[in-house]
Amino acid sequence: MELANVITVYSEKTPNPESMKFVANRMILPNDSIDFRVKENLETCPMAEELFRYDFIKGVFIMNNFVSITKKEDYDWFDIIPQLKKFVQEYLETEKPIVVVKDKLSDEEESEVVTKIKQLLEDHVKPAVEMDGGAIDFKSFESGVVTVTMKGSCSGCPSSTLTLKAGIENLLKRMVPEVESVEAEAA
Repeated sequence: MELANVITVYSEKTPNPESMKFVANRMILPNDSIDFRVKENLETCPMAEELFRYDFIKGVFIMNNFVSITKKEDYDWFDIIPQLKKFVQEYLETEKPIVVVKDKLSDEEESEVVTKIKQLLEDHVKPAVEMDGGAIDFKSFESGVVTVTMKGSCSGCPSSTLTLKAGIENLLKRMVPEVESVEAEAA
């Protein structure tokens, strides 16, 4: 195997004690994310389907160069990190498919306000959330309320409500006067 093709994976804590981020030295799912909190509809993501075969897996989130895994509470990270690092590394080395690609719908025209909200989330919020092993996606803007979807380690994290209200909501209200509040939905 050439040195350039060697896959390395390391684990990194997230603010959610039940989630761990497994970071690879190459892109896994660039410019997109996929989140599974239950063992349903896994046929769209062969990697998540294989991960859910482990008894201790409660959730799988894949984005950019990392996989965030949420474990069941009765398991200890010390016992399962080595096998998860090995799984991610071997999965990437064998170049198995991460997701089954489906055609996307064409983009609809968006209002100026929605465009500004999305840009602020993209530039200022997403990078910080990704550092913690999660993701945030814009869902809607209606009657002054921005609805976002929290994924990965952010889904169910004790500090995600504080992040949402103190950080994201304050930023959007300050930069987009039409925003009155920000609400989160589980993915």
